[in-house]
Amino acid sequence: MAAAGRLRQALLALLLGAAVGLAAAQQRVEVPSLEQRGTAPLMLTGFWFGAPATDSAAPTRKPAVLLLHGCGGPYGRGQQLSQRMRDYAALLNAEGLHALVLDSLTPRGERELCTQRTGERLITQANRRLDALGALQWMAAQPEVDGARLALLGWSNGGSTVLSASNPGHAEVRNASVRPRAAVAFYPGCEAELERGWQPPWNVLLLVGERDDWTPAEPCVTLARRAVERARIEVYPGAFHGFDSTAAVRHRPEVPNGVRPGQGVTVGGEPAARAASQLALLQFLRAQLVGSTP
Repeated sequence: MAAAGRLRQALLALLLGAAVGLAAAQQRVEVPSLEQRGTAPLMLTGFWFGAPATDSAAPTRKPAVLLLHGCGGPYGRGQQLSQRMRDYAALLNAEGLHALVLDSLTPRGERELCTQRTGERLITQANRRLDALGALQWMAAQPEVDGARLALLGWSNGGSTVLSASNPGHAEVRNASVRPRAAVAFYPGCEAELERGWQPPWNVLLLVGERDDWTPAEPCVTLARRAVERARIEVYPGAFHGFDSTAAVRHRPEVPNGVRPGQGVTVGGEPAARAASQLALLQFLRAQLVGSTP
């Protein structure tokens, strides 16, 4: 049985690797947040990865997924999109889904939030929630997008945004003109929305690491239990924060937040959790978006 499991993981890794190699060209776009600056919306930088065209002569509108970065922003070295964002965009494109990567930081003059104490950050979940809702409207307005089949996908701070933008307790969520059909959050911080009585109006998948000492799993387990009709959670044994990366596990002493404030946090990939979580992501999106019609 163990050998069969390892074989499945190896095959999955090959399939995911093949998908990552099929990345579509990215298009830089301007995306309006619902946050206003005077009489105009705050304009955010986005990167659009259009799904490959189908063989059919008739144009087909396809589902789209909004990718919400963590506290480090969407960029890697040289201010190019990070490998994580490009890999996931390719993974989604291979499934026939459009992908939009949104930058909530640099348009507001910030490069990262990770080394800032949570209560001192100038960019809060209220800001990022407005960004997500504005980006959903932008995606729904694109002629190649099926506006009835949208999803949110976020990591860490962006995963918290997924939860925040899925809570109708916030007036702007409750009154939104465009809503996603589903949402996925990798290792989000769950405490804030847990305190707000989070009950999402669409299906949400939570993917968390058992050993996460930055955004711990336990509040997310409680959150999913309380919203059992809409929320599903997968907890990966032995996995730390950022388990879906390929980076080695390391200590980050400069991060002031986490389970032990001031003592840093642990981050890094875990191969089994990476493969299993990406498979869970794809299966969930297939069921919610690809295998369904408006």
